[in-house]
Amino acid sequence: MSDGMFRTVTGMKQGYDPDEVDEFFAHARAVYEKGPAGALASKDVRAVAFDMVRGGYVTSAVDAALDRLEAAFVARSRAEFIAQRGQEAWMARLGEQARTLYGRLGRPDGDRFAPPEGRHQGYEPADVDALCHRLIAYFDKGAPLTAGEVRAATFRRRNGANGYGEPAVDAFFARAIEVLLGVE
Repeated sequence: MSDGMFRTVTGMKQGYDPDEVDEFFAHARAVYEKGPAGALASKDVRAVAFDMVRGGYVTSAVDAALDRLEAAFVARSRAEFIAQRGQEAWMARLGEQARTLYGRLGRPDGDRFAPPEGRHQGYEPADVDALCHRLIAYFDKGAPLTAGEVRAATFRRRNGANGYGEPAVDAFFARAIEVLLGVE
């Protein structure tokens, strides 16, 4: 990836700040090519946020590049882990992470996650539970599911205690993405 690789939006539209995006991808490239392992991880790629500016980079193109970058860092981590400890250890690690996720999935619909704190909005439980059912089918029956599908999931908003708190849901699905990327 090189500086200025993304198209900018036209006119008065908003896009990601080109300086921030170029700086992040330059740093990521340097870490990936020469940096020490762990200096930047897939979770850091997933958590990055850029300011929106007029005439910035097209957000969908940057987001797609971030998805590819996250997958590259997971693949690198997997290769390094396997080189040090072997394939069986990698599969055992993924299995342990999957069992942790599966424990949460075993809870009944509507009770998988705590409600939002205070008067904050949360996610619609039915939407979150629907994605949880897809994960259950993946773990139980090997039903097809990719990290990209989980990443692309959207949840309607829900007010008050009847919703699921966003931080817990987001953290859970971030871990699910890591497991899915570890298998892909």
